[in-house]
Amino acid sequence: MMKTLFLNPPWFDGFDGAAGSRYQARREVRSFWYPTWLAQLAALVEGSRLIDAPARGITLDGVRGQIGAYELCVLYTSTPTFPSDVRIAETLKAANPRLLIGFVGPHVAIQPDSSVLASDAIDFVAGVEFDYTILEVAQGRPLSEIDGLSWKRDGEVVHNKARAVIEDMDALPFVAPVYHRDLVMEDYFCGYLLHPYVSFYTGRGCRSKCSFCLWPQTIGGNVYRTRSPASVAAAVRPIKELFPAVKEVFFDDDTFTDDLPRAEAIARLLGPMGITWSCNAKANVPFATLKVLRDNGLRLLLVGYESGNQEILNNIRKGTRLDIMRKFAHDCNELGITTHGTFVLGLPGETQETVRKSIQFAIEINPHTIQVSLAAPYPGTELYRQAIANGWMLDEGGKLVQEEGLQICSLSYPDLSREEINKAVALFYKKFYFRPSKIIEITKEMFRSWDMTKRRLREGVEFFHYLRDRGDA
Repeated sequence: MMKTLFLNPPWFDGFDGAAGSRYQARREVRSFWYPTWLAQLAALVEGSRLIDAPARGITLDGVRGQIGAYELCVLYTSTPTFPSDVRIAETLKAANPRLLIGFVGPHVAIQPDSSVLASDAIDFVAGVEFDYTILEVAQGRPLSEIDGLSWKRDGEVVHNKARAVIEDMDALPFVAPVYHRDLVMEDYFCGYLLHPYVSFYTGRGCRSKCSFCLWPQTIGGNVYRTRSPASVAAAVRPIKELFPAVKEVFFDDDTFTDDLPRAEAIARLLGPMGITWSCNAKANVPFATLKVLRDNGLRLLLVGYESGNQEILNNIRKGTRLDIMRKFAHDCNELGITTHGTFVLGLPGETQETVRKSIQFAIEINPHTIQVSLAAPYPGTELYRQAIANGWMLDEGGKLVQEEGLQICSLSYPDLSREEINKAVALFYKKFYFRPSKIIEITKEMFRSWDMTKRRLREGVEFFHYLRDRGDA
């Protein structure tokens, strides 16, 4: 086995580009997701190491000082970070010329030719679902014999046979031991999860076909392939043992509630374990299932509402209706399930009026916290193709973040400009949070816990800095 380093590369301070982050950017408040995709690789490759440079604050010099000990380095890259990651690869190759360097992630899976030719420092890129592809590279097999690779021969790109998707998810090793060995749990936090938390995938793929969503259209697919309930429970047990201080487990599947009987079965296994847990959910889970989940440790659902306008939901193929989402929100509130609602501004069909309706809808259903993102046309998504075909994209190079790492609007419509979409983000946040009932709600939450008081105050300062940096304070 080659001595292997898995690297989430450094970039801007506070930039979450992890192999677990759906939108690679600096957040409204400082947060980091676990590098789940890289951790899965590290669990497969015996004797490897995982470095999450952004979360740990490790600089390029810090990585370069260690690279001489390795034979193989695999970097997780994304569309926003790719140019920077290429320069990092060149620096590492210069420090260790014998180092074999490969890139993984949706960007290189969708654009393998331009990616592998971007620099002589890049020896290969891996396509969709790259776990066993990278394992075979680490085992020393010739690149020409490994399914799922694109590599160079005499300056020309060679594409090997595509790698079959993984059907037996139970065969993948658990990631908790890698987290314990290589990461610091306290580095990972976000505004709506208890701290400290641990997150991992129990399955890949999503049955929904949302036009803007990155992973199902690039490396996950639209078939939900899952660990068995018994395997999920077995994956959680070492978390309790290795991280006794953990307060919450988050299941980061694109839509954990895609398979309702499975979700209920998992909940019933977790309930007796005394685990507090949360997950991603679509806003159509029936009351009966919500009650089973709540009764067995569910605390929070992260819900992609996206918009308060039905036409936009139809445009992006969200597959649900506003009345269903309203009932779902009512049921969660009745059962005492906390929700974090995510919304996207700048989707096809957006106007000043639809922005106003989305803000009104968010206030009406009143999730405990919200996230407002800009529509991001990532290569490989239907939204990207639509943007190119209709002339909506202002930068065909795919610039998705500003120089400081903040998300930038790269779309503009005849009835709504990029500047108007950008301003709408701050307006959405202010209208939602700066109202008496929400201020009272957050204040009561702070009074119940000194730790929460300190956390919300810190996040408040960070949020105002975010608005200032965007020019919206």
